[in-house]
Amino acid sequence: MRVIFAGTPEFARSALAALHAAGHEIVGVFTQPDRPAGRGMKLQASAVKQFALEHNLPVVQPHSLKLDGKYPEEAAAAQAFIAQAQADVMVVAAYGLILPQWVLDAPKHGCLNIHASLLPRWRGAAPIHRAIEAGDAQTGVTIMQMDAGLDTGDMLLEETLPILTQDTTASLHDKLATMGAALIVKALIQVGQFKPVAQPTEGVTYAHKIEKAEAAIDWTLSAQQLSQRIRAFDPFPGMTAQMAGEMVKVWQAHVLANARASTAKPGTLLAIDESGLQVACGAGLLCLTQLQKPGGKRQPVADFVRHFKGTVGDVFQS
Repeated sequence: MRVIFAGTPEFARSALAALHAAGHEIVGVFTQPDRPAGRGMKLQASAVKQFALEHNLPVVQPHSLKLDGKYPEEAAAAQAFIAQAQADVMVVAAYGLILPQWVLDAPKHGCLNIHASLLPRWRGAAPIHRAIEAGDAQTGVTIMQMDAGLDTGDMLLEETLPILTQDTTASLHDKLATMGAALIVKALIQVGQFKPVAQPTEGVTYAHKIEKAEAAIDWTLSAQQLSQRIRAFDPFPGMTAQMAGEMVKVWQAHVLANARASTAKPGTLLAIDESGLQVACGAGLLCLTQLQKPGGKRQPVADFVRHFKGTVGDVFQS
């Protein structure tokens, strides 16, 4: 098929690579404009753009696709490109721009979206993070026929995946990226033969964008909630706590099973040893097992405690 692809991060690159390997003709690749990144804040191409350049695929990087928006000339150029491409379908995966109706209508078979959740649960920007944070037992990938709403289109294909107790957003992302890539290749074989299924009106949740302000650990939450959030916010933004003026990041932790109920103030350090730092929470105890000091690297707790200045009875600040 003649395919226009729209996507930006590594999740989308996996899908683009799979479509390319399957022999589809990629007639255009839409991706976000280059952004400053790294310590030098130099402009960096997205993962999708890097793949496109490596395989000599035409790249388009508008700031917006709204013809009456802030960048009308870029949008008009994109419209001309899409019209000339005469694509059978547009495949969209974590693109980051809203597609106006003229884009949705342009390809012969419309626009198909690869969404990393079991819709209608976790519509929106951060479905992988929010599924882990909420303690969901499973997630998956939905291939959806896009409409003008936010992840509200009819469902075409779906595949489920269990969320393991040790899964982080990083590990789950990689599994879902592989699943999504395989599922979109399968979907394109069936284009024109689908019987679209409308999303249920019940069970709708929204996966709001992850904000850096969410990184601060709120010790009044339960140990279970904090354990889930720590996994959900790995690798970004990480969870942070402060003691004696020093900020530390917590990357791995688990709920202490069968721990006695503590009357200590949430955030109180109850034990320090090479197996973990035990901290009182709003309910239950949390054992911190991988941490990071400012400017340092992630360390297992056995290495971290050798230079840790905290003592039993100290209180972590949120």
